Amino acid sequence: MIFFTNEWIADITLFMEKILISSCLIGEQVRYDGQSKPLVHQLIKRMQSEGRLIPFCPEVAGGLPVPRPPAEIFGGSAEDVLAGRADVITRDGEVTYAFVAGARKALDIVNRYQVRFALLKEKSPSCGSALIYDGRFQGKLVEGVGVTTALLRKNEVTVFGETQIDQLIKCII
Repeated sequence: MIFFTNEWIADITLFMEKILISSCLIGEQVRYDGQSKPLVHQLIKRMQSEGRLIPFCPEVAGGLPVPRPPAEIFGGSAEDVLAGRADVITRDGEVTYAFVAGARKALDIVNRYQVRFALLKEKSPSCGSALIYDGRFQGKLVEGVGVTTALLRKNEVTVFGETQIDQLIKCII
């Protein structure tokens, strides 16, 4: 029979793969409308209890308030935003600086904790991993990614949307 001490178990938890997750997916009210979009899934609950989730909202980290006006990428792709060739706008003005700053802070976190995977909120101009709004504020979705997703993928972080949790599970188990 093998016995483990609590200290040994705590040390093992430190070595388990950490996942960057959109704060709104674990119930934090940080979305543009002041709401959250909690993801109810056994694995998320388990990883949260194990300390494996790193909640992060790039828009708040970039300095935007809660609530805030909805924003969309305009004039190009998220990659273009990062290169200074497109903007992130609201109906009130341009907020590109906050989106780029938040994306850079996300990259700092994944580098600090050696994160290889992220589970981010789909359709967001920061976190979208397959679909974003088209930049005309008419509710039309197009294929594309958010600014944070683009920067993370450029740096070899695999990003999943909340509907792709089964693919994430295959990667970490």
